[in-house]
Amino acid sequence: MPGRKFAYRIVDVFTDRVFGGNALAVFLDGRGISDREMQSIAKEMNLSETTFVLPPDNSAHQFKVRIFTPGRELPMAGHPTIGTAFVLAREGAIPLSGDEANVIFEELVGPIPVRLRGVHGRVDMIWMTQPSPKFGAIFDNRALAAEMLSLETSALDPTLPLQVISCGVPFLFIPVKDLASMRRLRFREHVAAHALDELGVHEVFLFSREVENPGSTVHSRMFAPGLGVVEDPATGGASGPLGCYLVRHGVVAAEPTAAIISEQGIEMGRPSFIHIEITASAGEISRVNVGGRAVFVGAGELTLPDNAESA
Repeated sequence: MPGRKFAYRIVDVFTDRVFGGNALAVFLDGRGISDREMQSIAKEMNLSETTFVLPPDNSAHQFKVRIFTPGRELPMAGHPTIGTAFVLAREGAIPLSGDEANVIFEELVGPIPVRLRGVHGRVDMIWMTQPSPKFGAIFDNRALAAEMLSLETSALDPTLPLQVISCGVPFLFIPVKDLASMRRLRFREHVAAHALDELGVHEVFLFSREVENPGSTVHSRMFAPGLGVVEDPATGGASGPLGCYLVRHGVVAAEPTAAIISEQGIEMGRPSFIHIEITASAGEISRVNVGGRAVFVGAGELTLPDNAESA
């Protein structure tokens, strides 16, 4: 059959079992795929993200990774970085030495260090280091935020602020008082668009200090309809700034390092567990690490026309 053929792998990320976590498509060699085609492929795959592995621009780095949601390209993301590293290790492109490996991915935000930890030669845990946090605006209109979530204003945690924070991608973090409110909230996209235009952010991350699983620090949900993702079962790119939020506002102590676990995706039937490490000294955050596990789901091949780009 004529056409350009490209192999891909499907993995579930931030889980230790199939059909948990966040699904990801990884194209092993993105050479020969145009930007427009990458976006069309991500829309075709219809997962939260699809990645394309390319040779690095800088020979000191190992891989270039481009990340697309069904709606647009992202400068950085967590579950695509973790999942792509898992796939490359499984394919033998990242060899483990003494059950460890360290590589650098080039993403649009710049170099992203990735550390793989193995057990008996098989990858167990993968960590990425995210850019330093940027603490943005405080959103003071709690009534509008509650309306966006179809909740009463009293359902928001009154002891914590609503704030924009970024470790590469900005999110508005909204603290919710309890699990019951987290379960019954309904995200209203049209209200969110109106409420958040002034902030220049349309990705909303909600969390509660009340959790379902022993060992979890917070219970989380994330909504990003502007990216083509109504709700995300696991959001590594938001988990770094989440950890920074929790440290900055005194929810967890981080001197020298806070260990945090965010449970996410439970309402979607895809439970995910995202590990976060925040290192701080004298109140200043110096390192943001996000980690998790991944499992192999399947493999396939996609065929593109020889001389035409996707619409």
